[in-house]
Amino acid sequence: MACTLTLDASPPALRSINTTLDRDAFKKTIPVLAVRVPAASTGSLLKSDVMKKSLMDLPKLRSVLRDPHDDHASISQRTTTRFSDAPIRKPAALSPEVHNFLREQSATLVTHNVNLTYDYWTADEILHSILPEELCEGSPSGFAITGHLAHMNLNKEYLPYKHIIGQIILDENSIDTKYRFFQMELLAGEPNYIVEHHESNCRFTFDFTQVYWNSRLHTEHDRLVQLFQPTDVIADVFAGVGPFAIPAAKRGCAVFANDLNPESARYLTKNIVDNKVRHSFVASLVRASCEDGRDFIKRVVARAIDHPFPVYTGPKLSKMQEKEQKRRSKLAKSPLATEVALVDHFTAVKSSPRQAISHFVMNLPDSAIDFLDCFRGIFSGGASARDLGGIYANMPMVHCHCFTRELQPDKAEADIRQRVEGKLGHKLDEAVTLHMVRSVAPNKDMYCISFRLPRDVAFAQ
Repeated sequence: MACTLTLDASPPALRSINTTLDRDAFKKTIPVLAVRVPAASTGSLLKSDVMKKSLMDLPKLRSVLRDPHDDHASISQRTTTRFSDAPIRKPAALSPEVHNFLREQSATLVTHNVNLTYDYWTADEILHSILPEELCEGSPSGFAITGHLAHMNLNKEYLPYKHIIGQIILDENSIDTKYRFFQMELLAGEPNYIVEHHESNCRFTFDFTQVYWNSRLHTEHDRLVQLFQPTDVIADVFAGVGPFAIPAAKRGCAVFANDLNPESARYLTKNIVDNKVRHSFVASLVRASCEDGRDFIKRVVARAIDHPFPVYTGPKLSKMQEKEQKRRSKLAKSPLATEVALVDHFTAVKSSPRQAISHFVMNLPDSAIDFLDCFRGIFSGGASARDLGGIYANMPMVHCHCFTRELQPDKAEADIRQRVEGKLGHKLDEAVTLHMVRSVAPNKDMYCISFRLPRDVAFAQ
């Protein structure tokens, strides 16, 4: 008989709840087979090929715990074979190979209870346990933040549950985290949180307690920036302090960089100045703004047309090249010079200002997909009188970061595409790539989906 190495960790069904959320009612105890091993043997046990398929793998739960009865031992929780709705708790359920290995490790089989409470489950899981079964598919969990408000649309069939839905959404998505920075407690040293960080040949200054920064995304910053051409115009919707925007501008790109957090926008502006990302020593190649991402997406196309960036004029000159350029310019203006042949380093690569946005960057993996509906009609409305069809012969690429709990690449792609297409209201037909950025937690991976914005979406009325 085949073995199933999964546990039923779903929340208890409490469909009688419809007005007041009783968080204490969400409790579940799962008895599992475990092994007690000396702490020194834990590493060998976890790395063993024999044991890998028997390890418990539930999100947000450790597979190894300190044995409360022995300071020198650990309890390694295990899933067991399942022949019914409950996990088998008998040693006989384990394979002979597992038994032999455990004997070699001086391990003792025990029973251990896994206790789950309200905080363990996601908003979707809680909602599915409360709502009538016929309403579970398509249950509301996505929302938009504007200022200090969370806004969501509810179909009429969900209105009787509106208050409890609101309570669950607030529990799972604290509005205090809208700016994506962490609450910190000083453990030692002086309370100086303003840091200077170097990455991608750029210098970033910021207050770590007031803005979001993740050094583990360095490789992703570089990967995406390398996709840009120096002539491109980038719209960075959730720019932070500039980890995408500043290196892109160093490459020659023109960037509209936005962040909702005023502190992020302030340090972004400082980093623009400190890194000297300018055009012709005067105009900045990065234009910072501080507004909601939805408003930014809707407005940035018109901004690029009404106030275009200057043409790309080639790589930035070194100091020696700048001196030579100035010397030649003076010589060209001299009345003694009868003829001067100059190769102008600043000869434009393009003959007209940069008006078309080439890439949208959306690095807000927890909710960026929820903003994709803003792309509907961004080439219509206020910009309808302009010849956008001519300006946008090639539609811009959208790079949207997101999370998924699907660990198989094909299932992850299907999950992400389905959510993206649902928000766009249109199928993704061409130029779609999916890049796995990193694993952020057990059963939770971060991806970047890149696709060309469908013309029908952008020009929708």
